[in-house]
Amino acid sequence: MNDDLTLYVAAFVDELAKAGVRDVVVSPGSRSTPFAIVMAEHPDMQVYMSIDERSASFFALGIAKAKRKPVALLCTSGTAAANYFPAVVEAYYSRVPLIVLTADRPHELRDVGAPQAIDQIHIYGKHAKWFVDMALPESGNGMLRYARMMAARAAAMAMTAPRGPVHLNFPLREPLVPAVTEQTWEQIEAKEPSYVQVTIGKKTLGDEQFQQLYERLSHAEKGWIICGDIDVPEFAEAVTTLAEKLQYPILADPLSQLRSGMHTKDYIIESYDAILKDDALAKELLPDVVIRFGAMPVSKPLSLLLKNHPSIEQIVVDGEGGWREPTFTASQMVYCDEVEFCSRLAKLVTHRAVKSEWVQTWQAVNQLAKETLLEVGKESEMFEGRVFIELAELLPERSLLFVGNSMPIRDADTFFMGNNKQIRVIANRGANGIDGVVSSALGASVVEEPVVLVIGDLSFYHDLNGLLAAKLHRLNATIIVINNNGGGIFSFLPQASYDKHFETLFGTPTDLQFEHVVRMYDGHYQKADTWDDFRCCVRQSVESKGLHVIELCTLRQENVVKHRLLWKNVSQGVSEFLKKRGTL
Repeated sequence: MNDDLTLYVAAFVDELAKAGVRDVVVSPGSRSTPFAIVMAEHPDMQVYMSIDERSASFFALGIAKAKRKPVALLCTSGTAAANYFPAVVEAYYSRVPLIVLTADRPHELRDVGAPQAIDQIHIYGKHAKWFVDMALPESGNGMLRYARMMAARAAAMAMTAPRGPVHLNFPLREPLVPAVTEQTWEQIEAKEPSYVQVTIGKKTLGDEQFQQLYERLSHAEKGWIICGDIDVPEFAEAVTTLAEKLQYPILADPLSQLRSGMHTKDYIIESYDAILKDDALAKELLPDVVIRFGAMPVSKPLSLLLKNHPSIEQIVVDGEGGWREPTFTASQMVYCDEVEFCSRLAKLVTHRAVKSEWVQTWQAVNQLAKETLLEVGKESEMFEGRVFIELAELLPERSLLFVGNSMPIRDADTFFMGNNKQIRVIANRGANGIDGVVSSALGASVVEEPVVLVIGDLSFYHDLNGLLAAKLHRLNATIIVINNNGGGIFSFLPQASYDKHFETLFGTPTDLQFEHVVRMYDGHYQKADTWDDFRCCVRQSVESKGLHVIELCTLRQENVVKHRLLWKNVSQGVSEFLKKRGTL
């Protein structure tokens, strides 16, 4: 037993808990033994065991994303730490607070050929906001104060804007088993109480700066408010109030949390992606000014429009002080809390008695586009986009819809329309990868229920190990696998014209039978061959306990043809409408 080690580790873990870190995802290993045992013994800390470090890290990311609070990750030394890399990258770019704790060999065993010893110093490079190679454990008051300070600092750094992952590397000597008892917490509290409380504020602007913004916007009748991925509970009411005051339509990405909820939907435009695919329509509907919140939206036509029309004045508001501006056309970057920005600016704007012609035009073309897109809901074929039309009706109140990357998130953008339910929509859009999505969704299910994940077959395959979390922790989740036997998104890209090598290099069919692996993890598997089957399966799964996987099989080429036909019909319908109005 090692008293120095016990008190040092206990001080660090106790301060993490006092800083609000209550969840830790642990992978098994020897060198991380003292932290694993102390965390399991701490009365305020919930430990989740996950054997595969890659799945473990995405599981922690899902918890942190759903809770909007930091979550700790713990692994042993060596390549275990390297397996965290993809999730650390995702957390960095999607601003998810993770506290990565890696055990390490002591300094004398580094770079001398010792087993399970790799260079873990700055292993995540710039993708960790902050890194520290911790001191070796000692139990003096100064070192216990140091351990507490670093824990408090780690939690604060993870939550300080822009939020993201931090990495602490712990060199540890044997013996590794701590002498933790029920009295340990009283002992460290008496020896060295809590270090420091960190208070984090929000960015704002002065009255004069808001007045200047108002004066600029008051002269611009044709404006857009663009909302990408932003998950702030108070934002919906604030931005819709601003839109009404300014008479600007809101182009709302599915991850903006604006398409669902009890706030007014009068100014929400869901179908802008389909409308802006037509260059002629886009040219006629151009704004003079744009106010943008959150990450860049999923829509590629919207991004290209902003990039190709630098004359549009673009004001990017980022409460975390980052630089989310890949179009290189922003006129002004505003570092201000998004809710406060909307509320303060709205108070300066004089309310208009009637809707502007600009807003009415956008509302009309959005309604036409929606009606065209929703026509697929009347057809019997198993079309991928219809999944989101159905889910808007099927999901109960206070659901969490987790959307996979590649085609699912794009179909959510096109087909998940406005509704009055409390449906939170989240995805891993930091690095846009297909890895770890199952684990992230299951991590979110720790926090909220019901959780429904929509994912493609390749992404599902990529994280099959993640299903173990549902079994180990008795989680309740529904996974809808859209199986087109390969990488469906590539059929929309120029690579699809290279018939000779397309299937081998891009289509990548696997012909896997997912039913067997689902049952291996004690999950419930169902295959939906019709929409009646699908509706029945979803209703049963969201009302039941455990892991439920619903597979829906589609044909890649037919999916492409149907999408392109719908986009063509939207363009024709909107064009005819604008011609009658004299706009075109």
